[in-house]
Amino acid sequence: MAGVKTIAVIGAGIMGRGIAHAAALGGYRTILEDLLPNALRRAESEIRANLDKAVELGKANSKDADAAFARVEYAGSVEEAAREADLVIEAVPEEMESKIEIFTLLDKICRPGTIFASNTSSLSITEIASVTYRPKKCLGMHFFNPVHKMKLLEVVRALETDDDTLATAAEVGKRMGKDVVVIKESPGFITSRINAMIGNEAFYMLQEGVASAGDIDKALKLGLNHPMGPFELVDLVGLDTRLHILEYLHQSLGEKFRPAPLLVQYVKAGRLGRKAGRGVYEYPEQQEKSAVNDVNKATPVGARKG
Repeated sequence: MAGVKTIAVIGAGIMGRGIAHAAALGGYRTILEDLLPNALRRAESEIRANLDKAVELGKANSKDADAAFARVEYAGSVEEAAREADLVIEAVPEEMESKIEIFTLLDKICRPGTIFASNTSSLSITEIASVTYRPKKCLGMHFFNPVHKMKLLEVVRALETDDDTLATAAEVGKRMGKDVVVIKESPGFITSRINAMIGNEAFYMLQEGVASAGDIDKALKLGLNHPMGPFELVDLVGLDTRLHILEYLHQSLGEKFRPAPLLVQYVKAGRLGRKAGRGVYEYPEQQEKSAVNDVNKATPVGARKG
């Protein structure tokens, strides 16, 4: 367990940069990778801003925040990020093909003892691990958005994950400041399975005209003491991500997880949540930022998005 000193995080999207923040604050040398330079620049500025906010709120002192920020390095390729890592945490979009591609590449470039973790919220770790020659060293580490605020970490044991790998991941999670639950691989794990069902039922209710989105959110927050309503949450997570999860759960667990037609329609319309400037709700400020980014960035053809 004491062997993990360097952590590589693959993908500098919302989850990747949050995981990098937590790893650096936990004392690890952290290398954050993304193919897109703009994604790395944004990650660097957001990590700095979130650390400064933690100092402002009294949750970290300025010395620790500065030290954590200095521990984060940035890489433009998987090879550069992962070759010296003791633990690699994959945080690319929720698509099996992307994750298998990353794990196949990691298996070729990493040392035999390096542990591979996927931040998937629902996909089979066993299937992802099967493309490597080290399935005993593969597992799930499911963080929650926003990572720098959310305390829970689901550590997911795949079919062949060994005890040392599981214990190492749990210890890393605790050093990151997380409360760890260890679970056996099952579709959707614990939280995604329950959240997907609640959120899907909320879309069916909205589709049927039972109540407005705002009133459904208000009812669950005030009546069931949820910190966020189901529509606020899906806008934060991403409607496309939620749809991917539901499609997988529907395939593996049956009809009770069939995606609501209204959710499918929203995704087809590009209403993907906060990141797109509109989901169930509208986010005009984010729409303006997205328009500026679209003008300023040039995305390489075929580039993997973090």
